Parts: sequence; structure tokens; C-alpha cells
Amino acid sequence: MNCKITTIPGDGIGPDIVREGCRALDAIGKKFGHGFEYTEVKAGGCAIDATGEPLPKESLEACVASDAVLLGAVGGPKWDTLPGAKRPEKALLGLRAGMKVYANLRPALMFPQLSAACPLKPEIVKDGLDILIVRELTGGIYFGDRGRNAAGDAAWDTEAYSRPEIERVVKIGFESAMKRQKRLCVVDKANILETSRLWREVAESMKGKWPEVELSYMYVDNAAMQLVRNPGQFDVIVTSNMFGDILSDEASQITGSIGMLASASLGDSGPGLYEPIHGSAPDIAGKDLANPLATILTCAMLLRFSFGLSREADAIEKAVSKVLDAGWRTGDIAGSAADRAALGDRLVGTRKMGDLVIAAIEAL
Repeated sequence: MNCKITTIPGDGIGPDIVREGCRALDAIGKKFGHGFEYTEVKAGGCAIDATGEPLPKESLEACVASDAVLLGAVGGPKWDTLPGAKRPEKALLGLRAGMKVYANLRPALMFPQLSAACPLKPEIVKDGLDILIVRELTGGIYFGDRGRNAAGDAAWDTEAYSRPEIERVVKIGFESAMKRQKRLCVVDKANILETSRLWREVAESMKGKWPEVELSYMYVDNAAMQLVRNPGQFDVIVTSNMFGDILSDEASQITGSIGMLASASLGDSGPGLYEPIHGSAPDIAGKDLANPLATILTCAMLLRFSFGLSREADAIEKAVSKVLDAGWRTGDIAGSAADRAALGDRLVGTRKMGDLVIAAIEAL
């Protein structure tokens, strides 16, 4: 199989981690007989510096024309004073809308090798942690009408959803639950918000198509509390854009390994958008300190969802697990100062961690 991938290294550590993701893909290609053709484009702060725009037209066109898009990270303090429409993060909204990717799949998985880093009490996560959050990505308050009055002392952001927008993402929630533990929780604020009441109506009207799935509802404030009180009660969560943004960050943090978590943004057709969940970390950019494993695991999602290459995706995930089993760590997952000291030469940088994963792929 020949696969066309557009890469967006972006800002901060983005170039460091995308490089390692592509190296892992090339190792998979060599082992399983696939070809990966990369086209690199700019988006985010680096695109602002080069063109004045966070998402140049040519970059979006290249993404839409590809089979999949791999994104590193965008943003940083350098661009924080820019107006909203010109900030690096605007590139993310433009990519999601332009590529028509409306569902963000973000697994919150606690790797057993890193369980000691989980901030929750051991008895709370004794059975592990494996939650999938399905976030609606192109509607809601982030894309609604917004503005300020003439005096500039009042502002508004509008939350709006249509039935079709909700149906398509809830469908992905049900389908995902069928592949897991068959439990789906719709998270909303239906006691207050009319949009949330529509979410519940739509979910209720759809549940008959998946009678095996246990459907439940939870207010978002309670869900935020339950994620730290009893995260094991959740299997798949489906929710709106803003609620999903907040809850998925919380869920990723309680795994104890934000540098390990991947995500995929998908639509009905066309290329998927794949990115690790962490930020651009400009303070360690180019210093061989970033953890590339989230990006490498994101590449496994890319193989699975965009190309249907499940065996190859499994190979990446197995390789990462073997590297962790052998005790190799980057600084962000190395634990306390005493733990770091005990690691010795198993405390490694970005490039070495990439080398280790590639060697593990080759040895499978």
C-alpha cells in the first residue's frame, strides 16, 4: 500500500515528535511492505511568522488532498498577544472545519508500566484505566456566533447544535461502545442548556439501533467529579465540543502520562487528522527532551483508522509496550528524582526513544 501523509510539525516540540512518528511509520512500511509519502506544510505560529496567517490556504489544500494528516503541536507564548482570529490555535479550528472532521476520538489509557504516576489513589485505579472520549469537533460554542458590543465591555459566544450534527457523533459513540464494553455515557448540562436537552432527545431516539449498548446520561459537572472519584465506571463518553475539550484533558491527566496519549479526528470521508494531545512545550523544543511516544501511538491510530492496517497498528503499540517493559523512560514519565537517578542510562531523549521503538518494531 502506498500512503500519502501530510505532516504539520508546527511549533515548539512539534518538529521533534513528528520526526519520530514518521520514522516509526517508515519502520512499519519496511517490515510490512508499505510506502509512506510525506508532504510537509506549515500551520500555527510558524505559519504566522512565514505568511501572516495561522493556516495558509496551500496548507489546508495539501491536507484535504492527502490520505491522512499528522500534526505535531501549535502555539506558544510568542504569539499569545495576537488577536483571536490570528492566534496559532485558529489553525486547529480551520483544519477541523476544512477537513470536515467532526469527531475527536481521545483514548485515556493508563499504561500499567506507568501506573505509579497516576495521581489517584491506587485503590481507585486498581483495575486500570481505559476510557474513550468522543468529542464533537466542529459545532457548539467554538464555532457559534460571537462578538462584542460597540463599547467593548460586553461579549457573547453562542452554543448551537442541529440534530444531524449530534446524530453523526453519537453514532460514532455507539459504534465505539460496541467494540469495547458496550457502555455509552452522554455527558451534557441538560438541566440548564437547551442544546443539551436536544443531545438527550437525539441519543434516546437512536439507542434502539444498538440494543446491546447500555446508555446513560450525566451532567458535565458530575462527570468531572466522577472521573477522579470512580473513573472505572466509564467506558465511552460522547459529548459536545467544549465539554469534550475539558473532560478529555482531565481524563488524560489522571492517567499520569500526558506524554503517552494519542488522538484521532475523523469525518464521514476524506483524510483523518491525527495528533498527540499534549502541547507545544516550547521550553524544551529542539533539546532532545520531548517524549515522542504519544505521536508514535498516534501513528498507530492513523494506520488503523485511515488505512485499515490493524496488524501494523498493533505492531506499533506492542513495540511501545516492550520498550516500557524494558524500563526505558523519557523525563516526563521518569517519576521522582530518586526514580530518575535509578534509571541511569535508561533515561533517554527524543531520538533515542524513537530508536528503541524502531528496534522493537524490527524485532517483532
